[in-house]
Amino acid sequence: MEDKATILDSGDKWLVGAKIVIDAPASEIFKLVANPHLHSQIDGSKKVRGKMIGPEKLSLGSVFFMKMKVGIPYIMKNKVVEYKENTLIGWRTLARNIWRYELKSLDNGSTEVLSWMDGRTAPKFLMKREITWAAKANAKTLVNLKNFVE
Repeated sequence: MEDKATILDSGDKWLVGAKIVIDAPASEIFKLVANPHLHSQIDGSKKVRGKMIGPEKLSLGSVFFMKMKVGIPYIMKNKVVEYKENTLIGWRTLARNIWRYELKSLDNGSTEVLSWMDGRTAPKFLMKREITWAAKANAKTLVNLKNFVE
């Protein structure tokens, strides 16, 4: 299977993302993306650093904290606002954007995974920089996720 993720054109400049097919069932992949303690191992932005603070498995309403570094280290609070077991998970940051994974099981037992940074509900002045790097970071994250799972 292809080891490259595809950058997606959503038609909305505030919604950027990527997709990839992973040779694993959606349930196996979902366990990884729903565990914030593994995010630093798959993060393609290289901004997520160190140990997370929060539950081992996220669910709707879960709050977790990510240690980040963009110039200086900081901690980002996140809340899960979208959740459907093995299919969808999205968390909102303090900036009000949503990082989302969508999983679709394919007939051959593999899974199409989409990763989005949704800035449509966030103040646009906060998203101007985010949209310049987020799609590429999502693509790198998906390649890392694929390598982690397969």
